[in-house]
Amino acid sequence: MSMEKFGSKYGTSFQNKIISALLGDRSFSRQVFDILKPEYFDSESSEWLVREVMSYVEEYEKLPTLDVLKVRINTIDRDVLKTTVVDTLKFAWNHLESDDLDYVKEQTLDFCKNQCIKNAILDSVELLEQGKYDVIKKKVDDAMKAGQDSDLGHEYKTMITERYEDSIRNVVSTGWQVIDEITQGGFGKGELVLFAAPPGIGKSWSLVNIGVAAMKLGKTVAHYTLELNEGYVGQRYDAVLSKIAVANLKYNMEDVKKSVTSVKGDLIVKHYPTKTASVTSLKAHMDKMILQGKKPDVVIVDYADLLRGPSNKERHEELETIFEDLRGMAGEYEVPIYTASQINRSGAEDDIITGTKIAGSFSKMMTADFVVSLSRKIEDKLAGTGRWHVIKNRFGPDGMTFPSKANFSTGEISIYNEDSISGQQTKKEMKGGESLVRKELAQKYKEMKGEIDF
Repeated sequence: MSMEKFGSKYGTSFQNKIISALLGDRSFSRQVFDILKPEYFDSESSEWLVREVMSYVEEYEKLPTLDVLKVRINTIDRDVLKTTVVDTLKFAWNHLESDDLDYVKEQTLDFCKNQCIKNAILDSVELLEQGKYDVIKKKVDDAMKAGQDSDLGHEYKTMITERYEDSIRNVVSTGWQVIDEITQGGFGKGELVLFAAPPGIGKSWSLVNIGVAAMKLGKTVAHYTLELNEGYVGQRYDAVLSKIAVANLKYNMEDVKKSVTSVKGDLIVKHYPTKTASVTSLKAHMDKMILQGKKPDVVIVDYADLLRGPSNKERHEELETIFEDLRGMAGEYEVPIYTASQINRSGAEDDIITGTKIAGSFSKMMTADFVVSLSRKIEDKLAGTGRWHVIKNRFGPDGMTFPSKANFSTGEISIYNEDSISGQQTKKEMKGGESLVRKELAQKYKEMKGEIDF
């Protein structure tokens, strides 16, 4: 009996999307390693690509980059095959962000498992005549287990030392000492961090500060923006790195270039229009980054409320799914993910913003590992101050409030322990802001009364 091919069920584009899934998903490539045969593909170019990918995975235990594949393609002697392989790779590359890749993976697994079972049954015919029933059972059992995830997880009794290694969380500093102190050094793989604030308070600037701190440590940052365009987000990074006001950046290009080129890490900013990108879109883009040798160490999503969720759900259910998917993405790619969320109007003028003021608060609070609110009343805006209130913290204490200073011309944000010298000074400046508000209100009152000559 001849080997069944994918062409018996799936077309060319579907088969090429299988290659997209292989190139973009390490766990999938490992799962199908023993059961996906290059011979299942109809075209010689697809067969060649799959064989090279699987060979590389076996040798190096990681996915090949685009540069690796280009080098291997150049070893092909036949021009016709080389051309078709390049075309197939282009198609697979361009479909790394396809929304149907999960379905493609599921169908591929089913097809390969069925092939394993069919082969086991065919091999058992002769064994049945020989009465080798134990061998038959083992063949069928092995076939039924084909394609299953072999990772059992954390084996409690044998992995005691591993539980206490630094690599367990592999944290990246936030750049703010007070936050690092209460989170055991920052945030690590699989963790979701939420900044909550009213509009115009500094959520986006806070996320940029996180990105800059990671870059200074030599990390690669993926910054997804669903509101501001890529160039403007880049300017904000320029401002924080160079300490030059955004309005003056273009007049100080040499200083900006020096600051940017001297930082150790790297940054990719990707813009998606509001409500056009889902978490799947972000994962596909991250797969593309990994394929190009730029695996993100820190992921920033500005901000989660603007992602697209399941259209058949109520808004609160949609947000719940988005946040759960984001946390799942953090675990899958072993990175911390930072995002932001809007505060209800009722919390906009509160000194301290609590969890109940976060839009869709219950699902977000349940899913995130660390939640902090940012509040800046009118007097804070005048004084350049603010308050950071820790609502939730899986890694240490919560419920405390830290005074903060913010310079939104350069984007620099500092957070202090309120008992420190800087913290005490910031609290004095907050009171100074209150005094400025009173003076401004008194001035307006006089103007209304006609007590000022014009």
